[in-house]
Amino acid sequence: MTDEPEIEIEIEPIEITYDEDLYPARPKRLRPRSNMRASSIRRSFSDPRSADASNPSYVEWLIRQSMLRDAEVLGRGLSGQPSMWRNPYARPDARRAIQTASVWFTAYPISLITASGQSYLAALGDEELWKAFQKIGITAVHTGPVKQAGGITGWTSTASVDGHFDRISTQIDPAFGSDDEFRQLSDVADQYGGSVIDDIVPGHTGKGADFRLAEMGYKDYPGIYHMVEIPEEDWHELPDVPEHRDSVNLDPATEARLADLGYIIGQLQRVIFYSPGHKETNWSVTAPVLGADGRTRRWVYLHYFKQGQPSINWLDPTFAGMRLVIGDALHSLGDLGSSALRLDANGFLGVEKSAEGSPAWSEGHPLSEAANHVIASMVRKVGGFSFQELNLTMEDIRDTGRVGADLSYDFINRPAYQHALAMGDTEFLRLTLRTSLSTGVEPVSLVHALQNHDELTYELVHWATLHRNDVYPFRDEDITGAQLAETIRADLVEKLTGDAADYNLVFTTNGIACTTASAIAAAQGLTTLDAITEEHIDNIRKAHLLLVMFNAWQPGVFALSAWDLLGMLPLPSEQVKDLIAEGDTRWVHRGAHDLMDSEPEANSSSSGMPRGRSLYGSLPHQLDDENSFASQVARILETRSTLGLDIGTQLDIPDVAHPGMLVMVHRLDGGDPTLEDARLQVTVLNFTGETIEGTVRSSALTPRRIVYNAQTGEEIGHVDDLQSFTVRLEPYAGLFLLGRDPDEEPIEPMDALVEN
Repeated sequence: MTDEPEIEIEIEPIEITYDEDLYPARPKRLRPRSNMRASSIRRSFSDPRSADASNPSYVEWLIRQSMLRDAEVLGRGLSGQPSMWRNPYARPDARRAIQTASVWFTAYPISLITASGQSYLAALGDEELWKAFQKIGITAVHTGPVKQAGGITGWTSTASVDGHFDRISTQIDPAFGSDDEFRQLSDVADQYGGSVIDDIVPGHTGKGADFRLAEMGYKDYPGIYHMVEIPEEDWHELPDVPEHRDSVNLDPATEARLADLGYIIGQLQRVIFYSPGHKETNWSVTAPVLGADGRTRRWVYLHYFKQGQPSINWLDPTFAGMRLVIGDALHSLGDLGSSALRLDANGFLGVEKSAEGSPAWSEGHPLSEAANHVIASMVRKVGGFSFQELNLTMEDIRDTGRVGADLSYDFINRPAYQHALAMGDTEFLRLTLRTSLSTGVEPVSLVHALQNHDELTYELVHWATLHRNDVYPFRDEDITGAQLAETIRADLVEKLTGDAADYNLVFTTNGIACTTASAIAAAQGLTTLDAITEEHIDNIRKAHLLLVMFNAWQPGVFALSAWDLLGMLPLPSEQVKDLIAEGDTRWVHRGAHDLMDSEPEANSSSSGMPRGRSLYGSLPHQLDDENSFASQVARILETRSTLGLDIGTQLDIPDVAHPGMLVMVHRLDGGDPTLEDARLQVTVLNFTGETIEGTVRSSALTPRRIVYNAQTGEEIGHVDDLQSFTVRLEPYAGLFLLGRDPDEEPIEPMDALVEN
């Protein structure tokens, strides 16, 4: 056995070149040499020396790639600076975040078609695009993950296994642009009153330099991960790893044996992305790996997601995982100039052995709340804000949000509004809205989104897990939460996939791979892509605008993607057959798109994603047509922003006179409950393709007030002494209603009517 080699890397001084006038409360940008190093990961690297721990040069090369090493440099640059004490940080502040960025465009790097020779980040930083965003009312761009991801094998990098959510570096992936192009994007966004939102992944990394050093047992690196060294005398308990692989997934029997031997905590509460023969447990085992100290080891490591995404350990004595994640966050905020961060997979940061025979505690764990508090507080401390995509129970979202991220993704109502559209019945949607309010998850704390890069999620975790035995009234009977979840899933699968629509595909046990437009097409009875013709576009657009109104005409952030703005349909499955071969059907809804007519003849993005079919056309084309989808979205958002609904308070989700109707009552008070003269606002929506009439009744309404359409100024009626009034709605139509006293002067209407 040899002594561990001591490899010290000289840290260059940090060059400070940031204009503090732009963000006076934010720390100066950091430009550590590590982020401009010439020895970055290369797609191919030929070196005659061995690529293992026997070669000190290889170990040194890995250290230079590592995120943990960069985190140390970045942390030193901020430590002791007065900028670290200028911002409050302990408590989330949803309304402050919304006032920074109320309407988000969610981008997806590999699907954007750019001009020839133009990078993804350069395209997002194009001033013509931001002029279009400004016309629509978009105030922030969420870039999606753009830092290097995937893994390292030997001297060579390997591709991402999960859409760049397996990060291995703080550097921007050259496939998407450069660090300087990201900084330029941040500056252009600021010029147009906008912001840039980046990502961090506190739950896992890819198999990059940090994981390879961890396998070698080098210094603090094993402390980054949930990984356990298995003594050689018990290697017979482990499966063999084929020569062309670096690890294999454990089957349930091996998982149970290793748990009985006390090595791992065993089965977790669920296996995300479960796939027979591919992923049957959350644990994998490495092949034998030579260590920096000359010992050969085999490790069993945890991964909530895919094998290439080893989970970060937030309670290791070295706190190496925490240091890595915080360093990545500081790089995005302090160096690249982003204003906010999405916390990906942040609900799975704590695991603990449970009682004998029970799965390990891995969801809703207090350590997740504590870790989220640390991350979100650090983000706020340097002047940013954060949001989380936490698909757990409403209680988990509430409790994590009390101290953690400022905003949470609306997994509560997203499947519910799709269900309302598919069934022409808002009963389940009304239940989710009311339950959210009563649980303490106010809509102002949520990011209400249309499509993003993921599937239409129908896991319905709130109902299927913690509340599986609770009883709820639904369809004139009392059923359990588990039965309710199963019923909603069955409805969505029946109405949106299979014989109903062969272009929308089930994605494992998580949801349905579809675009918003294709979910609408299925709900309207169009069974194949070829069946969707020009004559159907107007009706699809009407329903699409209805969903915009639902998400935008309530407090909180409104988010939409290019797939929404352009009305994209899924790709035929044969075009992405290699990508979906192992069951990841989400690739069908990630078709390439050209927002600005940058490359009209391109058949794919520069990343190779095939071009999808757009129903609405490019943004320049749409913004020249006042009846286009984008132009009507602009009017919907103008109404919302002008009257401050985004930071208002939801009061009531009343019963409705027609099953396809939805009513939401809000107070335009900016979050101040003491404001005595705050207006009431009422959103009324028709989730059916038929004209409907009905009575709106709510205890929040004031009798004898005139009700009028804020967009047109048209008088709708009077609130009677039973606190109700009558409305008539065209198919898929919506009303943004305000009230005034009879002796008040009529208020100037908004610029135009939303044409439905």
